Amino acid sequence: MLFSSLIFLFVFLPSVLLLYYISPKKLKNFVLLVFSLGFYGYGEPRSLLVMLFSISLNYVLGLLIDRYRGNKSKAYTILTLTVLGNLGVIGYYKYTDFFIENLNFLFGLSTPLLHIIMPIGISFFTFQGMSYVIDVYREQGKAQKNPLNVALYIALFPQLIAGPIVRYATVAEQINKRFVDVYKFSSGIERFILGLSKKVLIANSMGLIADQVFAVQTSEYSVLLSWIGVLAYTAQIYFDFSGYSDMAIGLGRMFGFEFLENFNYPYISKSITEFWRRWHISLSTWFRDYVYISMGGNRVSQGKLIRNILLVWLLTGFWHGAAWNFIAWGLYFGLLLLLEKFVIGKHIQKLWQPLQHLYALLFIVLGWVLFRSESLSYAWNYYISMFGLAGQPLISSQALYYIVEYKFEFMIAMIATMPIYPMLQAKLQNSRYGLSIGYIKYLVLIGLFGLCIMYLVNSTFNPFIYFRF
Repeated sequence: MLFSSLIFLFVFLPSVLLLYYISPKKLKNFVLLVFSLGFYGYGEPRSLLVMLFSISLNYVLGLLIDRYRGNKSKAYTILTLTVLGNLGVIGYYKYTDFFIENLNFLFGLSTPLLHIIMPIGISFFTFQGMSYVIDVYREQGKAQKNPLNVALYIALFPQLIAGPIVRYATVAEQINKRFVDVYKFSSGIERFILGLSKKVLIANSMGLIADQVFAVQTSEYSVLLSWIGVLAYTAQIYFDFSGYSDMAIGLGRMFGFEFLENFNYPYISKSITEFWRRWHISLSTWFRDYVYISMGGNRVSQGKLIRNILLVWLLTGFWHGAAWNFIAWGLYFGLLLLLEKFVIGKHIQKLWQPLQHLYALLFIVLGWVLFRSESLSYAWNYYISMFGLAGQPLISSQALYYIVEYKFEFMIAMIATMPIYPMLQAKLQNSRYGLSIGYIKYLVLIGLFGLCIMYLVNSTFNPFIYFRF
């Protein structure tokens, strides 16, 4: 079930809000858990069993670590079992066919693929399960004796299938005690509508262009068309994913939870290093805190530091998908980060700021080609088309069509990548017209919500990229 679906907006969400707020305090978590399980099981009932197994596994292992906390050897063994168990679950469902396919290629085997159906959001809820047990091991959160609380942490529907990845230490206290007032609830609605607008009004339009362009053989591209396709995808993936994160944060506030930010206007970055501080923050910090620092972080020799960075980014790419293009995408950014750290970082900082932005955006966009392509060969041919290295024409009628037909959508997308809205909001609130501006803001939000509903009623194109991760 998508947050941007009519059944969610007009059936599921009103139902859970009503029952949550009329329920006594002791039952509120139970109501949220029941609806969260229903939300996940709505599209794939069989996948619900996988998530329930993940919850049970991490609940039991969390209790065992707490029980043997005084015995470092046993506690560490249980922690190792936690990591292996969770990686085993995600490995079976997400990577089995990838390994079979590559072993067949390397050794000339003919082992049939299993065609395992991957549960939606398995990468997210598996990482949250590991986060719970690791944080208990590190004494950054208390072990939950109540299995329903562990289940709620892992299955909570706002962040269940696409993040942000919520660290257990962040919400451990909120599971047991939280509050909602009118301001918090209204800010949650505002954040949800803004996220919905990003997803429906911008990401879907950009996604339509990207899908049409990437469906064409690269030999049929003009240079301009190839750039239009990847720029549309650059906008789509940002507004799709950040919009979903905004909706998740807004929904969390409606129920009293405060999730950390997951995006901070990444396309205004002046370097790749800055980009990854602003993009998918919850995933970057997860790998930093649980993998990079565990290997010694930057408190090691230069050789080991290079190893740590490359390994983390290889895993980051592999986390996104069982395909070589994702691995290449991760290593691509790992190498860029190493170049900035050891070679070109100081030189970039001396450049005129617009050139710094241009540098970062160019390499970010080139990276999205790898991410969007179905194979490394397709990505290579796409790069050739982008730079006209195979004699492609500079301009085509199809490219001009997209520019004319979607000029307003591209302009809105470009403006929305910059922090204009929060800057205007802060200035207007501090002015003497703050109260009247507040009414205008609510009218704008109502208008945006109305436009989203009109779009959803009249369109069948409503994908979500990160469902497959």
